[in-house]
Amino acid sequence: MTQVTLRGVPITLSGRFPQLGTPAPGFTLCTAGLSDVTLALLKGKKVLLNVFLSIDTPVCAASVRAFNERAAGLDNVVVLCISADLPFTAGRFCSAEGIDGVLVASFFRNTEFAQAYGVAIDEGPLRGLAANAAFVINEEGVVTYAQLVEEITEEPDYDAAIAALQG
Repeated sequence: MTQVTLRGVPITLSGRFPQLGTPAPGFTLCTAGLSDVTLALLKGKKVLLNVFLSIDTPVCAASVRAFNERAAGLDNVVVLCISADLPFTAGRFCSAEGIDGVLVASFFRNTEFAQAYGVAIDEGPLRGLAANAAFVINEEGVVTYAQLVEEITEEPDYDAAIAALQG
């Protein structure tokens, strides 16, 4: 089992964190428009998964803004910003912020996503949510970058994720 912290307090995660060079676990997520998006539908594109606790937290909102600004204009790239939030919440946030270069998606219908990516919080008051992480999946569906953010109140390494998309 893996651990992250929330203000220094350990939180145990469950699931298996994908390793570099391995096929990315398949998924089905719900978009703001209530349609499904799957990894299979994105084959042939580079995919950045920005996984976070909730769009209603400052750190998570900042990650959506940052990846919208930094990655959305890259060729053949899809940025998925993923949480357990209802898709309406994330969609409303993006509309209010003028964010249109990322796709927000929820795993509220498919809680197995957090397990498959090793970010499932299964204990304490945050149970049912996901720890912050960033993954890059290449056009063939292979994980080329994976970062589990060790402290939930910190943002992912944007530069490293963008470098992986460009590499």
